[in-house]
Amino acid sequence: MNGNTFRTPARRLVTLTAATALAAGPAVLAGAGPAHATGDEGRASAAVLRTALDVSLLHKTVQVPLTVSLNEVRAPHSARKTALTARLDGVDGGKPFSVLRAEVADATATVTAEKAEGRTELAHARVHLPGLPLLSLVEAEKVTSRATCEAGKPPVADAHLPGAVTVLGKKVTLTTGGTTRVRVPGVGEVRLDLAERKTTSRTAAATALELTVSVDPLKLNVAEVEGTVTLATAACETPSAPAEPPAASEAPAGPAEPPAASEAPAGQPSAPATEPASGLRPQGAPAEAGLAETGGGSATPYVAGGALALLVAGGGAVTLARRRRRG
Repeated sequence: MNGNTFRTPARRLVTLTAATALAAGPAVLAGAGPAHATGDEGRASAAVLRTALDVSLLHKTVQVPLTVSLNEVRAPHSARKTALTARLDGVDGGKPFSVLRAEVADATATVTAEKAEGRTELAHARVHLPGLPLLSLVEAEKVTSRATCEAGKPPVADAHLPGAVTVLGKKVTLTTGGTTRVRVPGVGEVRLDLAERKTTSRTAAATALELTVSVDPLKLNVAEVEGTVTLATAACETPSAPAEPPAASEAPAGPAEPPAASEAPAGQPSAPATEPASGLRPQGAPAEAGLAETGGGSATPYVAGGALALLVAGGGAVTLARRRRRG
């Protein structure tokens, strides 16, 4: 094999090695870049009705749980339903009975990048218990609740139950934010907690009306009903703001310029001003176009990597050439 035949593969090897090193540099550095958090999404939920009741049967030593919910939604969702029925074995022969009837029963939960909100609305609502088919537990003309969590603002919880309500057949005027007790002889007792609101730095929750029930209907094979009934609840959690990328570091200050000739220390004669020699420039003067700049730039790692690859490939080519010549 002559020298010309060898030089062509050697040059190709050197060129390929250098190109690979230069191409791989940016890819490696890009993979090692910083990661930025995008922030957690907010949360919202709403429910028109929730019950957590224990129903004791008259002729059996057992309790039947009555846990139902109407239009319970989580963001992003909405629901609209005006009637809810339930069925309990051992109560009225297992026939379904109406738990809630309303002309309007809406629940909505929405979440965006800046805001989370839950809302509920009830209109002309009636709630019934097993064993009391004709007597309503509570009747209300309008019930609303809303929980709003917006980024950069304090969360807000709001609930309204305007006007009077009817509890176990008795008309009751509720006190805002207070507790009201209603006792009906031969039926039982109901405690009403109106417009509960809870907020933290990032969350809000509102409940328009919560009833703590303890009744003894003694009808339809029901001995006792105990538990809670909740009307119009809403809750939310504020979305987290996305993390900002770290600020770019400031460029380092340049070298201090030498003192002027007029600032020489006292007591020493100042040097006479002379013209610089040909080809020499004072320190700090800008370099002419075409002269190489000192210091490293953003491409320095790639140039150094390519130079190292060229050096290794060239050394290998020279060693291989010497061996072939000796052979």
